[in-house]
Amino acid sequence: MDYLAIIIITFISGVVGTGLGGVVGAVMKRDSKKIVSLLLSFAAGIMLAVVCFDLMSEPIQLMNEGKLTKLTPLIVVAAVAVGYGVVFLLNYYIDKRTNHEVEHIDANHPATADDLDELIHADHYKKHELANSKLFIAGLVMMSAIALHNLPEGMVIGASYAAEENLIDTLFASSGFIMAIVIGLHNIPEGMAVSVPLISGGMGKGKACLLTALSGLPTVLGAVIGYALGGISDIMLVLSLGFASGAMLYVVFGELLPEAVLMWKSKLPAFSLFVGVLSGFLLVMF
Repeated sequence: MDYLAIIIITFISGVVGTGLGGVVGAVMKRDSKKIVSLLLSFAAGIMLAVVCFDLMSEPIQLMNEGKLTKLTPLIVVAAVAVGYGVVFLLNYYIDKRTNHEVEHIDANHPATADDLDELIHADHYKKHELANSKLFIAGLVMMSAIALHNLPEGMVIGASYAAEENLIDTLFASSGFIMAIVIGLHNIPEGMAVSVPLISGGMGKGKACLLTALSGLPTVLGAVIGYALGGISDIMLVLSLGFASGAMLYVVFGELLPEAVLMWKSKLPAFSLFVGVLSGFLLVMF
């Protein structure tokens, strides 16, 4: 029953959240970078609060109760570093593959005006076909990247729920549920980033939204893994929470905040982060 509840929660957070972003991207007709920037920074603030005030404090509470060794803080730091490093390397690999795809496209399909004219006169390509091809591949690469990122995000939800003694009674009143909401919230702009280039590249809106939603499925797998590992023992719970915290910290500092600032170079994203941290603190405390 516990696993079924987690699967349903993370399915909504991962698949429905990403799919909703795909739908928004499909129907959106105006520039919404400022809104997305504020949404990303707000989600980053809530994630940061949950990690600092809940996930990383749980092992310390167990140590104070005498269930864990006094070296627990060092174990937590090591687990956080590993989680951060794993997601960093994953992101580095994805970026490298993405850059390779872009360079490959540019090498085989030059984008200068003269080269395009030559291609058009040679009846090989048309300008819009070249642009659509690039957008379509960019959408596929983005979909793969988000699918891989969703695995550690799901582990955060599962590990958070593993810290609860009675999951069913606290299903909607725990840090796991808070994190599921926040991850679902930040999946919306990610879904938009997938569906927009796919649709612009020529894919039908329905198919693009479906593929976008499916990129959220690894969230469910990650949640099951995180919950299973966290339920083995107290030390495995510490390692799971630490790894999940490190993964989330990379998402916050390595992805959400830089993207939010690049989208809108203003002080408002920082204010949105501040509001997110305070909101996350209140959610954790109550």
